[in-house]
Amino acid sequence: MSEIDTTPGKLDQAAVILANLDELLDKERRALLDGDLDAISRGLREKERLIDALHGVQSEQADDFSAVREKAMRNQVLLDGAMDGIRAAVDRMAALRRIRDTLD
Repeated sequence: MSEIDTTPGKLDQAAVILANLDELLDKERRALLDGDLDAISRGLREKERLIDALHGVQSEQADDFSAVREKAMRNQVLLDGAMDGIRAAVDRMAALRRIRDTLD
């Protein structure tokens, strides 16, 4: 992932941040679809850093903001689904453990 470039004549800072965030959200989506919780966890700090950086810049990139927002919302739906699946698995394991304990 590229660092934020503040050199005059380059893309404005917000555009670079948005491009990095867009790329990171794509990686996060792939990790969610693959069930790679480690990759999701590793990307969290960078995602927070990029979002914080966006709060400090002005941009004419309204369309890019909405595209990134849509990706973030899409990923949140996937993350919620993954968490629901994990909770269901934990509940099922607990139920099986209770059954096993009653048979012992």
